[in-house]
Amino acid sequence: MATPGIQNGGVTVMAAEPVVAPVDQNGHSAAALRLSSPIRIFLFFHKAIRTELDGLHRTALALATNTSGGDIKQLMEKCHFLRSIYKHHCNAEDEVIFPALDIRVKNVARTYSLEHEGESVLFDQLFTLLRSDMENEESYKRELASCTGALQTSISQHMSKEEEQVFPLLREKFSFEEQASLVWQFLCSVPVNMMAEFLPWLSSSISADERQDMRKCLQRIIPDERLLQQIIFNWMDGLRMSNKRKRCEDEPRLSSATENGHCSCEFSRSAQSDLLLSDCNATSSSLYHPVDDILHWHKAIEKELNDIAEAARSIKLTGDFSDLSAFNKRLQFIAEVCIFHSIAEDKVIFPAVDAQMSFVQEHAEEESEFDKFRCLIESIESAGTNSSAEFYSELCSQADHIMETIKKHFLNEEIQVLPLARKHFSPERQRELLYQSLCVMPLRLIECVLPWLVGSLSEEEARGFLYNLHVAAPASDTALITLFSGWACKGSPRRMCLSSSAVGCCPAKELKEMLEHVGRSCRSCACASTSDESTTFGQAHKCEKTIKQGNIVSSVESNASSAKASLTNQSCCVPGLGVNSNNLGMSSLAVAKSLRSLSFGPSAPSLNSSLFSWETDNSSSISGLTTRPIDNIFKFHKAIRKDLEFLDVESGKLGDCDETFLRQFSGRFRLLWGLYRAHSNAEDDIVFPALESKETLHNVSHSYTLDHKQEEELFEDISSALDELCQLHENLNAKHVAGNLGESSSGSLTGVDCLRKYNELATKIQGMCKSIKVTLDHHVMREEVELWPLFDRHFSVEEQDKLVGRIIGTTGAEVLQSMLPWVTSALTQEEQNKMMDTWKNAAKNTMFSEWLNEWWEGTPAASTHVSTSENSISQGYDIHESMDQSDHMFKPGWKDIFRMNQNELESEIRKVSRDSTLDPRRKDYLIQNLMTSRWIASQQKYSQSRTGKADEGEDLLGRSPSFRDAEKKIFGCEHYKRNCKLRAACCGKLFACRFCHDEVSDHSMDRKATSEMMCMNCLQIQPVGPVCSTPSCNGLPMAKYYCSSCKFFDDEREVYHCPFCNLCRVGKGLGTDFFHCMTCNCCLAMKLSVHKCWEKGLETNCPICCDFLFTSSTAVRALPCGHYMHSACFQAYACTHYICPICSKSMGDMSVYFGMLDGLMASEVLPEEYRNRCQDILCSDCDRKGTAPFHWLYHKCGSCGSYNTRVIKVDQDHDCS
Repeated sequence: MATPGIQNGGVTVMAAEPVVAPVDQNGHSAAALRLSSPIRIFLFFHKAIRTELDGLHRTALALATNTSGGDIKQLMEKCHFLRSIYKHHCNAEDEVIFPALDIRVKNVARTYSLEHEGESVLFDQLFTLLRSDMENEESYKRELASCTGALQTSISQHMSKEEEQVFPLLREKFSFEEQASLVWQFLCSVPVNMMAEFLPWLSSSISADERQDMRKCLQRIIPDERLLQQIIFNWMDGLRMSNKRKRCEDEPRLSSATENGHCSCEFSRSAQSDLLLSDCNATSSSLYHPVDDILHWHKAIEKELNDIAEAARSIKLTGDFSDLSAFNKRLQFIAEVCIFHSIAEDKVIFPAVDAQMSFVQEHAEEESEFDKFRCLIESIESAGTNSSAEFYSELCSQADHIMETIKKHFLNEEIQVLPLARKHFSPERQRELLYQSLCVMPLRLIECVLPWLVGSLSEEEARGFLYNLHVAAPASDTALITLFSGWACKGSPRRMCLSSSAVGCCPAKELKEMLEHVGRSCRSCACASTSDESTTFGQAHKCEKTIKQGNIVSSVESNASSAKASLTNQSCCVPGLGVNSNNLGMSSLAVAKSLRSLSFGPSAPSLNSSLFSWETDNSSSISGLTTRPIDNIFKFHKAIRKDLEFLDVESGKLGDCDETFLRQFSGRFRLLWGLYRAHSNAEDDIVFPALESKETLHNVSHSYTLDHKQEEELFEDISSALDELCQLHENLNAKHVAGNLGESSSGSLTGVDCLRKYNELATKIQGMCKSIKVTLDHHVMREEVELWPLFDRHFSVEEQDKLVGRIIGTTGAEVLQSMLPWVTSALTQEEQNKMMDTWKNAAKNTMFSEWLNEWWEGTPAASTHVSTSENSISQGYDIHESMDQSDHMFKPGWKDIFRMNQNELESEIRKVSRDSTLDPRRKDYLIQNLMTSRWIASQQKYSQSRTGKADEGEDLLGRSPSFRDAEKKIFGCEHYKRNCKLRAACCGKLFACRFCHDEVSDHSMDRKATSEMMCMNCLQIQPVGPVCSTPSCNGLPMAKYYCSSCKFFDDEREVYHCPFCNLCRVGKGLGTDFFHCMTCNCCLAMKLSVHKCWEKGLETNCPICCDFLFTSSTAVRALPCGHYMHSACFQAYACTHYICPICSKSMGDMSVYFGMLDGLMASEVLPEEYRNRCQDILCSDCDRKGTAPFHWLYHKCGSCGSYNTRVIKVDQDHDCS
């Protein structure tokens, strides 16, 4: 539908009153669309497509389960029809809806276009399977059902996303008239021959009320022209499909038709048809053949290409590229014509002439050459005045090459195809083929092509061309052929009606009269309504006689001469579509490209192909770029694909498997589910918000967030089905055992039913696994094509590092322990090293490397990496000794320190003190350890000797239970509730926890060195672990929570292990209620995701109690300035102070307190000698200097209004007044 103000054939569109009608939206959010919105018609399309998909899948399932309704031929027919319908639906969206939406809302349309390409691949795979020679194999039928299920899932999810995101945006960003215009452009972008199938199918797929509602909706969408409305509603009513034009074969039928009251104009057209046919059969075939009209197309295309080549040479000579955009549009138009012309040949002409004949390769080469030409023009446009002479030379060369290629192709067709068509087809059949070829194009292109083609023909050739169209068109296409004729006449040099002289009357006037007098039983011919029209009618009979006398050429000449006296240069008045001048839509080149793959058969489209002109800027390959930190996140996609392939292949074995296989399959599925959920949560919470924060990337991730929701539902459905399958498997095993024991077989029928249900469910799960594989494959592919390149353009390496840190900072230790082996198993050794180095670099301020070495050293997949990585940390004391040869400064190990005398030790301490490269905190740590090293070494040696003696003894100190609650016999201590004691590695004694050990010992317990424990129920010493290994305890758990890294047990609180702190913390876990900040190196509450970072801020002592905060077991509070202290210390300190004890900034919002001080200062009167004196102050909150009136206590900052200031100078002479 045209927007107001568009002058194209006199079409004017007015918004109509809204009509309220209920529409079934299948529970989708698109139900929120206003019922008056023209976009609502797309919901009808979606409903019909869903119905067709459901029928297709049910047919495939019936075939797979050998139930009634399964027929491979019927399935093939359904697939062909659905593919054709859905393909054209997608093409029209790509051509009209998405480009228009991208103008108003950026970053939404491209992902849906990529989904269309992915769905095209699915159709290709399905047809490849259908054409295979495995029809009789059981696995083939199940695979067929899986493919149709995957197709149904993919398309249904795509349409649901459109209804949730695209349609509301169209309604919000476009006015009613613009929405109607888009829908009208959509309809005009579907090929004519498909519209004749598309609309009747759509009408039959919805309810009667919805059908009536759709008619009302179309009345508001179609321009207010009777001719256009009649064409669309004829298609919708299926007239073309059910009512073919009946040609008269003998004169008695013609006379009876006249006697029964048919209009004389209609009689003349029918008579003309038969007389011409008989005449053409009688004359020699060498005189004229309708199929020779193909030569008109060839000549017109060659002429246009020659003009383009001349224009290219003119640009080269003059260097004037100011009109290059118009040149590009001209090229795009002829490219569309060529592509649609070749499609018509491939789908209509060649199959009819010779099924073995094919020019597919030549057509594909031509399309490729046009694409190169278009890209070259875009390069010149982008280069502007910097364009070099090489560009222009290449432009001319490419134009000449296209010209030569197409001329050669046309010559081959004229030599090989046309003679066969002339020989084997009657003139009537030739005309039908020509008419069908024209109907391969959409209306919007035909409106431009017909005037262009007729403009290149002589009057005689034009009349012959139009006559062939009229004769070939079925009766139901009367309105359509009238429209075509009117458009064609607009290409006439004198703008005169060629149809009148070609068929005996003006079809536009005839149809207009017929519509005006539609209520009369006998309709008058429009040609007899005026004297001029009577003359035209007479000339029509005269024309008939001429046809009898000779061939078509002489009849057309006679017609032309007789028409001159009657037509007086009047042209046909038919409406235009009003879409080609509309800037909301784009050209139909996208449709042509997509139809190319549809006509050539199964071929997977390239994901780098350009559907829109703005897509050509994207990089076609990422592999050549420098490795970026964010790239390693996308390495997860490789592992995901590997597991998806496993599920897809192995799910085919579920129908005949044992319990072990079923358990392994279920475990692998749940591992993939859990890890993919962690991956998608990281994208939703971190990656996508980071993308959306860039102004140019708004809306780019919304579609992928919707994908995650749909994929989670798929995982849940598969999980439920697997649980049911496992239950059925257990029931079958139980029945089998009962049968072997000779028990009653009265339940045998139930066993058969159970087996049938098991097989049906196994087939269903196989299809669901195929669906999840296809869905996730396409999802990660689109992320890599669309989102991955954005990070290189919009994020620096530092920003990417920070993103990686935030992602892994919300990943708990348990998830990492499952994720790292899973990911690395799918990567090469080089990829493993790069990924781990990236992670370690992002977590360089943390204990991640320490945790990784402690946990992952024994993992085969990682052991090589740990030994080769530069960041790896060796265990034991040999690390210092290994660095002796490479470092100018001696860094002694414990053995060397123990051999040093006092002078040597003091010398080393002085060296450390003078080393300016060391961090001050690190320097203090080294000096302190060196000063106490002899005592530490002696204590360790003493502890080892005592441990050896304790091992020799039969009794151990503390080998008895301790209780947290002695009355209730609850094991533990005053610090923790647990069922075991730990054997300290330092002294060999048994203690309930490290705090109990430290309270009675002169040294600290290293809990990570603990290797043994004692169960307080059986008092047996055993390796440390989550449960008691003694048979008498029957697997008694030592606590609800156990950490194998920290050797920590807790039975009361929610605890998690942070791999970056390498400590156990109180909370639900990373990504749940805490995250680890890589800069601060501490776990913070999720609500503090935006905070002031202080590097390694927690690796210090509490400024109040001086306990080390990093390992403290009590709660820590973050201050606004970035410093930390214990929460309890904060509560006590805040009672008397409001400034940070470290940096003196305010610890909270002090506006109320400062307001009270304002009131106090206003009411206070200073002595006369102090009133006008000033003081220079420094504000601790804003760090600015200023002046304030003299006061003994309070001085307000003039910049920020804070009273948290210090006096730095008292000016005795300065007057503040």
